[in-house]
Amino acid sequence: MTRPIAIVGPTGTGKSALALDVADRLSSAVGVEIVNADAMQLYRGMDIGTAKLTVEERRGVPHHQLDVLDVTETASVARYQQAAADDIEAIAARGAVPILVGGSMMYVQSLLDDWTFPATDPAVRAKWEQRLAEIGVAALHTELARVDADAAASILPTDGRRIVRALEVVELTGQPFAASFPAIGAPRWDTAIIGIDWPTDLLDERLAQRTDKMFDDGLVDEVRALIATGLRDGVTAARALGYAQVLADLDAGGDGTAAREPTFVGTRRYVRRQRSWFRRDHRITWLDGADDADLAEQTLRVWRDVP
Repeated sequence: MTRPIAIVGPTGTGKSALALDVADRLSSAVGVEIVNADAMQLYRGMDIGTAKLTVEERRGVPHHQLDVLDVTETASVARYQQAAADDIEAIAARGAVPILVGGSMMYVQSLLDDWTFPATDPAVRAKWEQRLAEIGVAALHTELARVDADAAASILPTDGRRIVRALEVVELTGQPFAASFPAIGAPRWDTAIIGIDWPTDLLDERLAQRTDKMFDDGLVDEVRALIATGLRDGVTAARALGYAQVLADLDAGGDGTAAREPTFVGTRRYVRRQRSWFRRDHRITWLDGADDADLAEQTLRVWRDVP
């Protein structure tokens, strides 16, 4: 099987651009196809707020796991794992190189470590869903932090569905949520894993510019359009960074523009969680996005260095 490449790391570090640069280098010799690993880019219509590449920006490289869900559907790590694995194996069967790109932590690791997911119990799940309805998502996240600090650190405090799931697993197993994950071992398909990051001060500047561009490009109008297609009914889509903040401002009687600063702050907070998660993975070869060196060539050097 053709060895895949995974490009991971925090939001705003240039993962998509690096993947396309790598694809350009390889395209003269072998086909390349990209598999998305950003949970919110699974959603149709969520384009500006997720920095999703337009069709023109994809440089003719086929992309998979983009625009596969309506905003009313619930994104699932287990569903993604199966669908993305099928994509990667089909790409490799065609003799092309699969490049996995994204920063959704559990999506990436569930795929590369072939996780088996813990069982669920409807009664326990219903209990925690009722608790969520009673006290709200922020308070339930605080409760999770008291029983499983690591799980709380890896889950957005606005992601009620995953908070409920973590509490369900903790109650059913008597162990931390992460204990249900397999130990990090040899990556599936012998994938070469590349991480890209920037010094914090420089990445903060990039995130500020990225946030400004999203709002200048029409994020508020995008949210308004998605409300008409059921965004408020979405369990996961409505809690995405940027979208949740705009919805909150609109609900408070604003015009959406006051969501700009909370979106930036929330994104910085999420970056810290991404760094904490990915830095624990010893298999990742880290590249400095601020380095003037040829990052695509460095990536290919790691990929070609098969143990």
